[in-house]
Amino acid sequence: MAALKYKPIHIIFYVFSLIFTFSANSSKAELPRLLQPAKPDGTLSFLAIGDWGRRGSYNQSDVALQMGEIGQKLDIDFVISTGDNFYDNGLLGLHDPAFQDSFTNIYTAASLQKPWYTVLGNHDYRGDVGAQLSPMLRALDNRWVCMRSFVVSADIVDFLFVDTTPFVDKYFVQPNKHVYDWRGVLPRQTYLNNLLKEVDMALRESTAKWKIVIGHHTIKSAGHHGNTMELETQLLPILHENDVDLYLNGHDHCLEHISSVDSAIYDEWRWIKGVER
Repeated sequence: MAALKYKPIHIIFYVFSLIFTFSANSSKAELPRLLQPAKPDGTLSFLAIGDWGRRGSYNQSDVALQMGEIGQKLDIDFVISTGDNFYDNGLLGLHDPAFQDSFTNIYTAASLQKPWYTVLGNHDYRGDVGAQLSPMLRALDNRWVCMRSFVVSADIVDFLFVDTTPFVDKYFVQPNKHVYDWRGVLPRQTYLNNLLKEVDMALRESTAKWKIVIGHHTIKSAGHHGNTMELETQLLPILHENDVDLYLNGHDHCLEHISSVDSAIYDEWRWIKGVER
């Protein structure tokens, strides 16, 4: 990445963590846009986590403790969540105690009291999607920033969060025993067409030095779920055309860093051993 951009970037990998060093710029697009200022010295640090909402079980509390320590060392500016925020079936509603039990009461370290920029995963779509998207949750915990798709502009880097679950055919044609909350998504093809246009526009209009895209599902993966064909055919060409540097995802519970001689895109997923699929 650094060789392609002719600008140094220092990446330090921890479990669930990434750090990037940037300087200033911004961009414009039609997706909802939030501004995340860099530090006075132009640097920016964040942690990334996914598939985590376990009410403290399955090593969640242990990981939260380590996140707090690393977050303090790196002086993080925010946290990214790549989805599957609440297991097994999202939130039941605005007053579901799982929000406090899996989020507020788990990530209590002082260093983690920063914005949490969050997308939805397939498990979240099995619950009340509107609850996770509701601003009322932010009234309960002001760190919570969750939208379907949006942009966070952080000076020299644009983070583009993409709602990947509606792309996956099997959730519609073979949902098994699961019930998905498709309110706001149907008619599906219209939703996807509009989203792809908005993603393309946001990336084309971006003047940021670095472009990072975040989604729940894999594009490429050697893990259990493997490649997501729908994203390979529909989203990946847009990322290639717009010189995206990094795709960050969850869903496949394994540790992967994927690169290709045919693409400048790096594909990252960080997972802690012991968390169930």
